[in-house]
Amino acid sequence: MLSLVFKPAFSRSVRQAVLRPRVQPFSSTRFGTLNVVQKRPTILSPPAPFRPFRTIITDAQTVTHTSSQVAWKKFAITAAAVAGTVVVAEGFLNRDTRDSLTPAEQSYLHDSFKYTGGGLVLTALAARSMFRSGVAFRVMSANPWLVLGVSLVGSIGSMMGVYYTPPERTVQKHLFWLGFNACQAATLSPLFFISPAILSRAALYTCGVVGSLSYVGATAKNDKYLYMGGPLLAGVTVVALSSLAPMALPLGMRGLAVAESISLYGGLAVFGGFVLYDTQKILQHARMAEMGAIPRDPMKEAIALELDMINIFVRLVQILMMRSNNRK
Repeated sequence: MLSLVFKPAFSRSVRQAVLRPRVQPFSSTRFGTLNVVQKRPTILSPPAPFRPFRTIITDAQTVTHTSSQVAWKKFAITAAAVAGTVVVAEGFLNRDTRDSLTPAEQSYLHDSFKYTGGGLVLTALAARSMFRSGVAFRVMSANPWLVLGVSLVGSIGSMMGVYYTPPERTVQKHLFWLGFNACQAATLSPLFFISPAILSRAALYTCGVVGSLSYVGATAKNDKYLYMGGPLLAGVTVVALSSLAPMALPLGMRGLAVAESISLYGGLAVFGGFVLYDTQKILQHARMAEMGAIPRDPMKEAIALELDMINIFVRLVQILMMRSNNRK
């Protein structure tokens, strides 16, 4: 920060020293001789009419053009990686596809993703406003166990409120939904301390991963991935314990590295599997709601998808930060 503050003044003083050399007058004779030498034109000097208009040309335009080319190149590589992820996931995970979705399944799936997108937008806006108001500073300076306990109680309580409130009570159900998104925003507000470039890349990667896996789950045969519920629950338990282990156990450097790898890459795989599972569960509930077995509740389905996307996003942010630090 100090270098940024003093850099303009430092460069200005250096430029003045180069363009306007100061000569200490050791004697009047030497001073006059130097003035004559400085004012005498040389072969490389411009003509007299153009001397007052002498300028210095830099290559700023070339640097700007090169940086824009690099940015577009990175964007093209990212878009190609996302498209490749969709093709690979479709080819390896979904060789046997089902028939097209029924109108009831399409409507239920679209409504669920609408609530998911709306909840994520509200969470991002609330987290940004909390960061600008100073809530993020207080969250980071507080006791981590207190923050963990309050966030868990608030998130689980509001989530249970959404789950067990019948769809007929629209106002009460939406209030629980807003409370759930507010708890997620308070937990995620410290992420705005990170570089916006990393956050934007992680958001783009998250959309690519979730979009491709949701497409695979929606076009797969009925109940193809519903068997994954038990293994995924065991996996998320291992991921949660590995995340809490550094806070509770005296681990060494190797133990911390192993726990961090399980939490990051294992969690990324587990919540990617949850996207497949939750997408097929939404379609199963759509068929059951069409038969009248359960009430139609897309807000309840959106909570699970929102949690999947938030956990994938947070882990991608951590992975990108690690890569950025290793490059430095």
